[in-house]
Amino acid sequence: MIGSRITSLGHYQPASVLTNADLEALVDTSDEWIRSRVGIRTRHRAAADEPVDELAAHAAAKALAGAGLTPGDIDLVLVATSTAIDRSPNTAARVAARLGMGSPAVMDLNVVCAGFTHALATADHAIRAGSARRALVVGADEMTAITDWTDRTTCVLTGDGAGAAVVEAAGYEGHDEAPAPGIGPVVWGSVPEMGHAVRIEGTPPRFAQEGQTVYRWATTQLPPIARSVCERGGVDPADLAAVVLHQANLRIIEPLARKIGAVNAVIAQDVVESGNTSAASIPMAFSKLVERGEIPKGAPVLLFGFGGNLSYAGQIVRCP
Repeated sequence: MIGSRITSLGHYQPASVLTNADLEALVDTSDEWIRSRVGIRTRHRAAADEPVDELAAHAAAKALAGAGLTPGDIDLVLVATSTAIDRSPNTAARVAARLGMGSPAVMDLNVVCAGFTHALATADHAIRAGSARRALVVGADEMTAITDWTDRTTCVLTGDGAGAAVVEAAGYEGHDEAPAPGIGPVVWGSVPEMGHAVRIEGTPPRFAQEGQTVYRWATTQLPPIARSVCERGGVDPADLAAVVLHQANLRIIEPLARKIGAVNAVIAQDVVESGNTSAASIPMAFSKLVERGEIPKGAPVLLFGFGGNLSYAGQIVRCP
């Protein structure tokens, strides 16, 4: 086992769509104001009887089908989420139960918007260490459930969804031997003293952020870190086939991608149709790009999450 790689992706969004026109009826805002400031047109909203583990299970089932695997083939389930209501059973255990898995290890990770890339690195490390063979990594959040619908600066941002990846040991059982791992080294960290800039606090919990602080941090401090991800992954930014950043805000995504130097890459912009779905945003956007055939198989892709805790994590992966 020389490493791990993503062999399949899947995504899921609730059927209900909330448009900017719908928000105009709730708060003092407008379609023009929202699109000019954050670039979002629509977002999906889960029903009251549609918990976050249900979204996660739908995305996971799609990823498993794409990999040609059964639920029993998975021995590690990692779910990145910050919007699960219950603490036990955790979301990963509930996903495993919904899918009828055998006896996988089940863990939730709460690193908010950087959750998926943290979870992906954790799965990669487990496989490299030999403690797992096949992992299911899911990012799932229901941000609309923690939204303050009277706050026009945040309620225009949030959406619900899930994205999933099957991660397998490179060269394991029937897969082609890979000359190099499909998931590169992670670069991760945080700015804990500025954790107050993005919060989910209170009873009931509500999402709040200091928008200008987050914008300045993301557009000035993160580009060199993202470039270091490319360096550690052995890829020149100009050779990236795609860049999938956390889908926070189009005004953050565009300048950050430009400063990375990914001049030839497809830049994921799923935020326009899906809003900010926190931990779901990267796997969901990546899955859609792959499903539409916008990234060649085996091509290098930068995944880079950032947000709550002012945390970040990124890696270079090869497109499944």
